[in-house]
Amino acid sequence: MPIFTRHPHTVTPRQREILRLIAEGQTSAEIAEELGLSVFTVKNYVERVLSRLGVYTRAGAVGLALREGLLD
Repeated sequence: MPIFTRHPHTVTPRQREILRLIAEGQTSAEIAEELGLSVFTVKNYVERVLSRLGVYTRAGAVGLALREGLLD
């Protein structure tokens, strides 16, 4: 199991964009299509966002992002 450290305010603009799309309920495939990326790339972004926020799930990431004011 990976060790997570919480650094929510160091989320990059691209990671924030991915997080916003996750919050809208989009799948990795849908995000990839919208942003013109491969699904593999999106999954890597998602993993980095989860790690950066110190959470294990997309729902946890969205909840933390809302609490920390990371989503517009």
